[in-house]
Amino acid sequence: MSQTSNHYRTHSSGQLGTGQTGERVILSGWVHRRRDHGGLIFFDLRDGEGLIQVVCDPSSDSAVHETAFGLRSEYVVRVEGVVRLRPGGPNPNLATGEIEVVAETLEVLSTCAPLPFQVDTEGQAPPGEELRLSYRYLDLRRPEMRELIVLRHQVLRAIRESLNDQAFYEIETPILMKSTPEGARDFLVPSRINQGKFYALPQSPQLYKQILMIAGMERYYQIAKCFRDEDLRADRQPEFTQLDLEMSFVDRDDVFEVAEACMADAVAAVRGAPLALPLPRMTYAEAMRRYGTDKPDLRFGLELGVIDDLAATSGFGVFRKAVEAGGTVRCLALPGGATWSRRRIEELEKIAKTYGAKGLAWIKLTGGAATGGIAKFLSEGEVATIAERSGAREGDALLFVADRMSVVCAALANLRNHLAAELDLADRNELRFLWITDFPLFERDETNGRWQPSHHMFTLPVEGDLERLESDPGAVSSYQYDLVLNGWELGSGSIRCHRADIQRRIMAVVGMDEEEAEGRFGFLLRALDFGAPPHGGVALGIDRLVTLLAARECAMRDVIAFPKTLTAVSLMDACPSEVDAEQLEELGLALVERAEED
Repeated sequence: MSQTSNHYRTHSSGQLGTGQTGERVILSGWVHRRRDHGGLIFFDLRDGEGLIQVVCDPSSDSAVHETAFGLRSEYVVRVEGVVRLRPGGPNPNLATGEIEVVAETLEVLSTCAPLPFQVDTEGQAPPGEELRLSYRYLDLRRPEMRELIVLRHQVLRAIRESLNDQAFYEIETPILMKSTPEGARDFLVPSRINQGKFYALPQSPQLYKQILMIAGMERYYQIAKCFRDEDLRADRQPEFTQLDLEMSFVDRDDVFEVAEACMADAVAAVRGAPLALPLPRMTYAEAMRRYGTDKPDLRFGLELGVIDDLAATSGFGVFRKAVEAGGTVRCLALPGGATWSRRRIEELEKIAKTYGAKGLAWIKLTGGAATGGIAKFLSEGEVATIAERSGAREGDALLFVADRMSVVCAALANLRNHLAAELDLADRNELRFLWITDFPLFERDETNGRWQPSHHMFTLPVEGDLERLESDPGAVSSYQYDLVLNGWELGSGSIRCHRADIQRRIMAVVGMDEEEAEGRFGFLLRALDFGAPPHGGVALGIDRLVTLLAARECAMRDVIAFPKTLTAVSLMDACPSEVDAEQLEELGLALVERAEED
């Protein structure tokens, strides 16, 4: 850290080494750990760059020793002293372990109240998450937490430098925008000046970045704050950060090249290792067939076996009826599963049922034959074929789900991930990026039967499928792509629909009449009428990327300075909170009490 010498410090801990031996220095920071060794008092001073040991010797200065005797953890102090080599030899666990500072003056700048938990948790279990988030400023003092925030900075710096070197402009788009809800709910902001009207916080800068392309800003990027009012999971927050970029006069490969360069630079910055480029690609259809999901984790195998042809003539009625009803039958190999108890397999069935499966059929491969479960319904030849398709071996078990395609894929894909975690099949330090390509443009909503965009409606259909846009929407492919990393969807992108006539047709397919299209997206449609270039881009989640690049186990909340809980609450400052009646009146709002639900 480069800084100007001042009253509080001439150096930070990270600037000190054996080269400063004999120099007089001034340091300031927090008391991390204090030790009393028979008169000599040692404490580790922690600043923004790490730790350094300070020695307070009563034989040289009694005032310094007396002050040091009263120090407690997290006091803020100023130390003036001389750097020397550690008499007892270096401490290999510290970056500054070869040296220490002998204090000549010691000043307490501020004291610390009794701590709700210890900041020095080395060798101990961390405090509970609720307590950590309530005192987030203390939690962030812990070196392991600070490392994650620094890692985030390194990732962002590498991405910015990468895109700046590729001649992109960093352009900010509005935070207060028009509400155009799709999928997740908008966060709404009431207008005081225009009462009865609302802004929305952006779920994405999607429309603005397309308009920037129409404006001639051909290479745009932004580290964008985005907001979605949706139910939370471990990999979601109500506000999140994404790398958002867009380019004009490009095809899919051009976007991939730019995004891959960013990922390679980010990986190099924090892992110090090269990322092999280009990244592998897999079509959506292949991913669903092999893994049951469009975000497969490639760090382990366990590919699904498709056995619809065998099921169609199977003696097991559940399989046969599923195929006759237009469904599918697929299986998953469970490594070493032949030794699993029935009770343990039933626990897996409970997991499958949470994703809609009616049950989980199984067999064990032992002694060169199939045993248990539904083995009596399968011939020796069928078992051999199923084992070959799923990669199962002697000593494994096979797990089957028969149902609608969506149910089978969801159940087995999540079982696959569960087993990888339980059996420790995935290496945390391995990074397996994957592009998923050629998504269908539409998917059918199973609750109402209507067509909806598989991602969003601003994606360009494959040219050869345009004639089927209205007659057979489910058969229309798109230039949509996702970037996946270790089983997490890192981001999505597409080549956009740059023609207003095609855009209006897409809106009509999802049930939007001309009046609604004009009311919600008229500003975009008008812009497309004024010479829109072909363009495309991608948005990649920074929070997820940093979490996966961390070289240790951590939650996504750990890489965000001030995150929310799974109930979208900030425990530190107790938000969201009630507001004064005067504020509501000024906005022209009134709260209505909801009737209690049974």
